[in-house]
Amino acid sequence: MGRPMTELIRSNDIVLMGFAQSLLEGADIPVFVADNHMSFLEGSIGAFARRLLVPEDRATEARRLLVDAGLADELRDA
Repeated sequence: MGRPMTELIRSNDIVLMGFAQSLLEGADIPVFVADNHMSFLEGSIGAFARRLLVPEDRATEARRLLVDAGLADELRDA
């Protein structure tokens, strides 16, 4: 993406990650899920959490959208 990114969520819960990614993409906020391949390679035993990243300049907007969707407890500290 070429821009500084901010990590919003780190989780092994693929349903949570998919939901958050879908919400952000629906709001036209670029999303990158890091460590998908590591989770796959380790056999999805939960040793490596996936990380949901958004561009730094869209982080406040993304954070607000996720809070409104009830995901406040999943957010990493700002």
